[in-house]
Amino acid sequence: MSARRRPGPEESGVAVIGLGRFGWHVSQSLTALGYDVLAVDENPRIVQRWSDQLSRVVQADATDEKALRQLGLTDFGRVVVAIGASVEASVLVVLALAELGVPEIWARATSEKHAKILDAVGADHVVFPEAATGERVAHLIVSKMLDFIEFDEDFAIAKVRAPQALQGRPIGEIAISDRYGVVVVGAKQPGQKFRYTSPDTVLVPGSVLIVEGTISQVQRFAEMT
Repeated sequence: MSARRRPGPEESGVAVIGLGRFGWHVSQSLTALGYDVLAVDENPRIVQRWSDQLSRVVQADATDEKALRQLGLTDFGRVVVAIGASVEASVLVVLALAELGVPEIWARATSEKHAKILDAVGADHVVFPEAATGERVAHLIVSKMLDFIEFDEDFAIAKVRAPQALQGRPIGEIAISDRYGVVVVGAKQPGQKFRYTSPDTVLVPGSVLIVEGTISQVQRFAEMT
């Protein structure tokens, strides 16, 4: 396997291989963030479908190392392998990218076994989009949180409505962290944008908060609303 190299300053683009639902959303989001995206899929109908919405969409068999070279994948600092329908294809693509020396390879996995294989053949980052989405939705279903992101095993950031009991007084005076265990990172007052909070921030009816803490602490705090 060839040595992995560091991306140069010209390698600001991102290639996304596989334009299923996950690959399409990754491509669309990266484009919206201002990145140059090369989207690749072997299905001509899918390529045609998204060609009007993405700046560069090409049809190619990404399991073929020669095809990857012709597409200029060696010039990309980051490549996302978003293939989910075929475990074999995703593994072959990651292996080919690693052989080409692509500096940073992100790969979608559909199972723990799949993830281990991807890691073994050269993936730098392995993601489980379906599992992450399922966990997030489950938390939203059974709680009063408006949004939820879990980190590690027991830490989360959530968007919640400001409890009525905390409205009308400065956050510093309420001592939210000491009383409830969560830290209020930001607040959105009605008709305004989210802003970082300070001890002087006063919550009003309709305020929405961004809080962080353990999963149980965040859930309990959300239940106060």
